[in-house]
Amino acid sequence: MGALKVPRSEVKLRKIIIAPVKHTASSPTENWLKLEDLATVEVTSELRDHPIEDVFSAEGTGWRAASPGPQTMRLVFDQAQRIHRIWLVFEEPEIARTQEFLLRWSSDGRNFHDIVRQQWNFSVNSAREIENYTVELSEVSVLELIIVPDNRDTVTIATLSRFFVA
Repeated sequence: MGALKVPRSEVKLRKIIIAPVKHTASSPTENWLKLEDLATVEVTSELRDHPIEDVFSAEGTGWRAASPGPQTMRLVFDQAQRIHRIWLVFEEPEIARTQEFLLRWSSDGRNFHDIVRQQWNFSVNSAREIENYTVELSEVSVLELIIVPDNRDTVTIATLSRFFVA
């Protein structure tokens, strides 16, 4: 049986062109939220020389977990926030690994909605990953980042260099 040939001029399909999720690797030039005034940070572990505070500063050395395996960090806002941009930088110059992270949000602290789940490989030629998301979230009471530092190895330490929110 042959394919049905309908002239394009006769195809009447309902369609809407939508804007793609913007994902760029530009450097941060935003008016970032002053998280020290707006939120409490919860984190599963941290090394004393690489505390979680370092990811929220342009001068910090970044955060490192004190224990291996998956790690969670939460921004628990004093008052619900409107968020339109999230900028994350992951760096791993020493160990080739496959890392995954899940970024999600909640308006009530119990029911979470995924923003993005992503996985990539760190290697000698790819030691830095920059994630820059444009979002439209309102009434955010909790912003949560879960990092699985290596999906093949449970003794790998999670790291994060920067975490900015606007």
